[in-house]
Amino acid sequence: MLRKITPFMIFLSVSLAMKAQESFLITGTYTSGKSEGIYVHRFNPANADQSAVGKATGIKNPSFLCLSPDRNHVYAVSESNDQGHGGKVFAYSLNRHSGYLLKLNEQPSGGDDPCYVTVDRSGKWVIVGNYSSGNLSILPILKGGSLGEAVTRISHQGTGFDKRRQDKPHVHETVISADNKFIYVPDLGLDKVYIYSFDAASGKAVPASMPYAEVKAGTGPRHIIFHATLPYAYIIQELTGTVTVFRVDKKTGSLKIIQSISSLPSGFNGDAGSADIHISPDGRFLYASNRGTSNTIAVFEIDKSNGKVSIKGTPSSLGIHPRNFCFDPSGDWLLVANRDSDQVVVFRVDKKTGMISDTGKRINIPSPVCLIWSDMTK
Repeated sequence: MLRKITPFMIFLSVSLAMKAQESFLITGTYTSGKSEGIYVHRFNPANADQSAVGKATGIKNPSFLCLSPDRNHVYAVSESNDQGHGGKVFAYSLNRHSGYLLKLNEQPSGGDDPCYVTVDRSGKWVIVGNYSSGNLSILPILKGGSLGEAVTRISHQGTGFDKRRQDKPHVHETVISADNKFIYVPDLGLDKVYIYSFDAASGKAVPASMPYAEVKAGTGPRHIIFHATLPYAYIIQELTGTVTVFRVDKKTGSLKIIQSISSLPSGFNGDAGSADIHISPDGRFLYASNRGTSNTIAVFEIDKSNGKVSIKGTPSSLGIHPRNFCFDPSGDWLLVANRDSDQVVVFRVDKKTGMISDTGKRINIPSPVCLIWSDMTK
């Protein structure tokens, strides 16, 4: 007897197929040890199994990566200063069938030790943050995905509260707003999040009407994340482990502090060394990584009525120096790059509670520091 195929059954089968679609995990590293560059793995969201695909060599310290909006190109910083000559940005084409990365070209990053790179929403510009020189650069993306010379360079000036860590500006991130109108730049050295109005036609950026938001002295803002549907942003401060919550005025780009809360374990008195921050795909939970001496992932619940967060737990990262971390495209798994234990740890995510649990699965990569995803084509 033949079963009648209903529209719901078709929808269900398509949904399951989409959920089980494999992705490429692309990992940036520090190459001062055993790493050879950028590593690519296939990842199966059905069971978190993975297999190595290949690697792109010939790049020094690709510590941060980003994907173009069309997902056909990868851009990587080369975090170095080359004896005073500054760092570089590399452009690669990505074969989304094989995972192969082909180098297109490289350009100066416009400063020392670039530590962050992103592509604007139009796919025409790469924006780079240079940590040691405290500046940012904007480079054009040319036809075919290669990079042109920087058209904009902006340098910060000043010192911060902590004379050891904040003796000068330290740009740590360059984040483009969802509407492509603003660039947000956390400066660890100056305890400020700078806000620039961005012109996607020219690649120019100028201070916004509110040129910066200032956080508590000595906290060291590092990474910021914006909620996808609510007018709130969350920043992790490296020096103190503080998460600061902002209300965002999407018209002017301005930020207003509404909460500050610790991401560290209760009673912890060691070095914070906080690094990364992300929101779950469903927008319900916030996560932050603490390197320092706690090696933990803080889990917060977001109150959607006011954007504030409450701590739910600080589970171990199950490794040393959890740098970058991310959700896989399905949202079922949280992957943590533990740099100093040479592993990416795969956690299962409880979508009801937000908490994470060990799957026992590890991806062995030397000095992993940045994780990004790309879909695969057949």
